[in-house]
Amino acid sequence: MDRRSFLTKAALGTAATGLAAPALAQENPKITWRMTSSFPKSLATLWGNTQELGRRISEATNGNFTIQPFAAGELVGGLQAADAVADGTVEAAHTVGYYYWGKDPAWALGAAVPFGLSARGMNAWHYFGGGIDMYNAFMAKQKLFALPGGNTGTQMGGWFRKEINTLEDLKGLKMRIGGFAGKIVERLGVVPQQIAGGDIYAALEKGTIDAVEFTSPADDEKLGFVKVAPYYYYPGWWEGGPTVHFMFNLDKWNALPANYQSLLRSICQSIDANMLQQYDWNNPPALMRLMAEGAQLRPFSPEIMQACYETTNKVYDEIEATNPEFAKIWTSIKDFRKQWYLWQQVAEYNYDTFMMVQQRKNTL
Repeated sequence: MDRRSFLTKAALGTAATGLAAPALAQENPKITWRMTSSFPKSLATLWGNTQELGRRISEATNGNFTIQPFAAGELVGGLQAADAVADGTVEAAHTVGYYYWGKDPAWALGAAVPFGLSARGMNAWHYFGGGIDMYNAFMAKQKLFALPGGNTGTQMGGWFRKEINTLEDLKGLKMRIGGFAGKIVERLGVVPQQIAGGDIYAALEKGTIDAVEFTSPADDEKLGFVKVAPYYYYPGWWEGGPTVHFMFNLDKWNALPANYQSLLRSICQSIDANMLQQYDWNNPPALMRLMAEGAQLRPFSPEIMQACYETTNKVYDEIEATNPEFAKIWTSIKDFRKQWYLWQQVAEYNYDTFMMVQQRKNTL
């Protein structure tokens, strides 16, 4: 090959390479965000999945996009996480919508409301029933953009100092109960308290509260509730499938390159699945350990369950009559709920029931 021709081609190749690098840099700019969590570091599943977002987005962008996580209380309190994102104090949060239901009940609908959908039903509604878009139409007015970022599955009903057998036993009971459910049990005589996860044990130990619900055995074990309130009730009818969200400042989200937005959508969905899988794996042995420590399992009585269900429906009717945004989203969930629980009665319910019988017969 002619030496001059080779050098000319090589120079052109170098020039072409030099032009490509800035283009790639524009597609993957250096961005550093902070993310506050509503969860303390002691909760490995909830806090661990807060950390996962930063780890995965950094790996996917060769460190160009970093999201640094902060546990509840490090930057702001756990129940102020969404507010901090909306006002631009931080760019993102890992939190639960029903923590903010007092601003507007519609906040809770993207997470969980009493007698709503199970985890799988909630995910189906979010990803294929238009739930993400409907929730974000509401969240945009809060200066936020939200993506599902975890689910615990159906939660337990909580820890109680004394047995709760009748509706009369609920009257005057001071209970830490998050979100929308507090409004329901308040009508049945309970005195609801909203307390961030890291502060619950101290309140229960001091007797400031008589009962507490948090999540499930895997988390409840770490928080030590069994030491001060032995009666462990189920089910958590107010959290059949609660979605945890990653919430982003809307202006910051809109300013992201399209490829970063796409990555965040994919990574958030992967973490959404990841959290539920962790709870499904960790809860069975955690429950056995709690029972060995003295936890006494109790189901809520049919009387209590029915009263809670009827009271819940009355509250929904009241809110729908005055809050059109709530009514729109709740109607969508209700319509799917009818189909979901019809289908669940067929294959899933009968298979699970058969296998549960085998477990009780000790044939598994």
